[in-house]
Amino acid sequence: MVKSKYHYVCQSCGYSSPKWLGRCPECGAWDSLTEEAQPLAAASRSYLPAAQGVLEPKKLSGIAQQEVGRLTSGIRELDRVLGGGLVRGSLVLLGGSPGIGKSTILLDAALCYSKKGLKPLYVSGEESEEQTALRAKRLGGGQAELAILTATDLNAILQTAQKMKPDILIIDSIQTMYWPALAAGAGSVGQVRECTAQLLQFAKTTNIACLLIGHVTKDGTIAGPRLLEHMVDVVLQFDGDRSYNFRILRALKNRFGSTQESGIFSMEAGGLKEVANPAGLFLENRREGVSGSTIGALLEGNRPILAEFQALLAKTPYGLPRRTAVGFDYNRVNLLIAVLERHLNLDLGSYDAYVNVVGGLKAAEPAADLPVAAALVSSYRSKSLPALTLLFGEVGLTGEVRKVAEPERRILEAYALGFRNFIVPKGRLQMRREQVTEARIYQAGTLAEAIGAALGSKDK
Repeated sequence: MVKSKYHYVCQSCGYSSPKWLGRCPECGAWDSLTEEAQPLAAASRSYLPAAQGVLEPKKLSGIAQQEVGRLTSGIRELDRVLGGGLVRGSLVLLGGSPGIGKSTILLDAALCYSKKGLKPLYVSGEESEEQTALRAKRLGGGQAELAILTATDLNAILQTAQKMKPDILIIDSIQTMYWPALAAGAGSVGQVRECTAQLLQFAKTTNIACLLIGHVTKDGTIAGPRLLEHMVDVVLQFDGDRSYNFRILRALKNRFGSTQESGIFSMEAGGLKEVANPAGLFLENRREGVSGSTIGALLEGNRPILAEFQALLAKTPYGLPRRTAVGFDYNRVNLLIAVLERHLNLDLGSYDAYVNVVGGLKAAEPAADLPVAAALVSSYRSKSLPALTLLFGEVGLTGEVRKVAEPERRILEAYALGFRNFIVPKGRLQMRREQVTEARIYQAGTLAEAIGAALGSKDK
């Protein structure tokens, strides 16, 4: 019998201490150390036989000539984010908040793989086979030849997978799995780390692609030790506001493709539906000719998405004005207000300021600065922008408008949707004039020039 000793492990970063500490000295998290049993001997033994003899390295020249096989699901948005498809022998981690659709998208992908003649194995540690079958029926795949399994013992799961030899192994979720040789509860830092290591070894030695679902913490990071994200080949993040139907799949790490791609989905009654052309998706039901509303172009991966920015300025009844931002950085709002006061001579100190990005989008890139600033001035003057006007650009503290990435792609996408007036940062545009024959493009070097082009002078 293997004896065990007890130590305290931080559930945020995996730091280990022989005694309890109120605050983790590694990551600074409070009350995150929990007691775990640690075997004195190395008890975690792989089910795979140990390698015998001297290892034989391979020549890079010979390996590079081999083409990497990818498994395509037929879900274009998912395949795009993966870099063209799932690579055999890869380990992919999908994270996201509860109820966002992680299990739905992977079950839908498993059904698509099975329809294409591949053999996926879907393992759930949270639902019974009957419950998984009900979800598959709702997705329209109730008659599919998909192998499903309910288990949490990872050793038994890997032995089953080694015997079955599927093309794809899906684990839902990694926090429910446990390795029997490790004396710790499922979901603990030690168990998550050990189970991921065993799955990594399994994927590389059998050439079976493994997809893992991971839970996230309250601040949006994937639960478990940070080492988890370094161990896997691909880290995907599934985001979205549960109050809206739209979901965005992003690649935070991808050893086999670009991290600049993103997939857009819509949550419908029959499951997730991919949105092939999301550029104008968030402009539905928009009112024209109202003050405090502007349209900006954001890049979601490599794809331009047009978003509506709304601002409202109201006289504050208190001495200290209130600033509120939804979908936009709160500190950035304060910065833009300070720039407007300094360089446009606006008296905003007696106004409450509210900024909102419509549709549940989160505008994190600097290109959103100019449309937000224009929306604030539009609300301040109670004057609307001309119809079909698009703005984008970063605003500096000295009042300049700076260039952002891919300005041509943003303009061409908005032009295809009917926009004709563009207020963009000053600089050379790498596109032909015949591509935008009816467009009026104003290149502004300062914020004052951009606001003047959008709303005219203060007296008008």
